[in-house]
Amino acid sequence: MLRFVFHYGIHFLVPVLIGLVFFKENRIRIILILLAGIFIDIDHLLASPIFDSNRCSIGFHPLHSYLAIAGYFILFVVKKTRILGLALLIHILADFVDCLFLKS
Repeated sequence: MLRFVFHYGIHFLVPVLIGLVFFKENRIRIILILLAGIFIDIDHLLASPIFDSNRCSIGFHPLHSYLAIAGYFILFVVKKTRILGLALLIHILADFVDCLFLKS
């Protein structure tokens, strides 16, 4: 249960909190962009089974690969793509925490 709370809390609560605290102007737009980071889970459709609660996404799915994560850091560094990069990194953080729960 704790794993579920942390995983989905990071996916959904953290973007909302970041939007509310750090982006006074355009907060709804920013929150929606940050929440859209969940769409990188589309790569789960390539796996069989599509969902496996005992599988770590990091390094398994193409959009969760280490090369993709490096790209997300680059997006975060570039000012014009910073919010998108942040959205993707928040998603990766949620999945990383999930992987930590799997190992414990």
